[in-house]
Amino acid sequence: MVSPGMGLAHILLLSIWRQAFQDVNVLVIFGFGFLLAFTKRYGFSSTGFNLLIAALGVQWAMLVEGFLFSSAAEKVKISLHSVLKASISVTAVLISAGALLGKANPIQLIWMAMVEVAAFSTSRWINVKFLKVEEHTSLMHVHIFGTYFGLAVSWWLYHSSLSERVEKEKSNPISDLFSMLGTLFLWMFWPSFNSVLIVDLMEKRNAICNTYYAIAVSAVAAFALSSLSSRNGKIRMIHIHHAALAGGVALGFSAPIIPHPCIAMILGLLASMVAVLGSHCLQTYLNSVLKIHDTCGVHYTFGLPGLLGAIVHVILFIIIKRASLSSLGYLALIEVGSFMLTTAIGLGTGFITGFILTFKLWKTLPASKYFDDQAFWEFPHLAYGF
Repeated sequence: MVSPGMGLAHILLLSIWRQAFQDVNVLVIFGFGFLLAFTKRYGFSSTGFNLLIAALGVQWAMLVEGFLFSSAAEKVKISLHSVLKASISVTAVLISAGALLGKANPIQLIWMAMVEVAAFSTSRWINVKFLKVEEHTSLMHVHIFGTYFGLAVSWWLYHSSLSERVEKEKSNPISDLFSMLGTLFLWMFWPSFNSVLIVDLMEKRNAICNTYYAIAVSAVAAFALSSLSSRNGKIRMIHIHHAALAGGVALGFSAPIIPHPCIAMILGLLASMVAVLGSHCLQTYLNSVLKIHDTCGVHYTFGLPGLLGAIVHVILFIIIKRASLSSLGYLALIEVGSFMLTTAIGLGTGFITGFILTFKLWKTLPASKYFDDQAFWEFPHLAYGF
């Protein structure tokens, strides 16, 4: 509520933050919830558990980040800004949940969310405090961290029956449509996600525009590449789900500093290519060789485009700063070390978390109950024999 003593500038600022929070909140709850709802018998769990771990994760992230980023004498400050940072941080958990989709019960997901939020916040704290990485850049590591944390956990939950796609894991036209709805909301609000915490107005404008250029090109490229990679020339919905978003993921690091739209568009095209080619090659490779079952394909939707974006960010950093900094080589190494550290912490903590999740106390699902809502949700019409 606006109090009578508020100035006009304060009211305008509050309005801007409220709109930004609304955009990010819709992206996190609605976008990710429906993006994951592509399996035909796991729609309740995909959307419901997404809300559960997002709501819990945001509260936990505010406390952990408040503890880490506040001095010993200060109290933990709760504000709209801290809620926004927590909402962005919790997307790491939602991305990891995509890799585990259908194979983990709610208690396992809650434990994973608590550990992952703490690990990602710790990774951010190291990057910001010791490596002097900008806050916006440290938060954009969320895609890389969530992907490799989730893949490490998924390695422990792998079952031999997952070597080939089981019937319940497949989609149908209705579940694909729900997943496409999530893709559309993520696509619409991704410019806000990439720009929400940028303070400088010129950089914020650049971030919004460059993100839009990248996701526009990646969406068009997704349709073209899907048709070209199909034997009969038809478009596959799974390619659109993944590749249309890849440009926004890749641009997260560099969105405010890219000087020309063509660079953003090229990056969007490359990210889309990585996503489409990854869906053809990596899924089989991960399943058969590394024994990692990535249900939602987060590796080529968020992980590889995120790594591509991190590498491009370092290259652009060197090009833009080469004339003004004498210690350019050192700073470039810091940028490289930052995302490599994030990846290493994600893999390490994910590996430990996955090992813990195999303990009997979590009542791990048998493989016969994978990808099935009836393991967790009540279906009254089935109970009465209709």
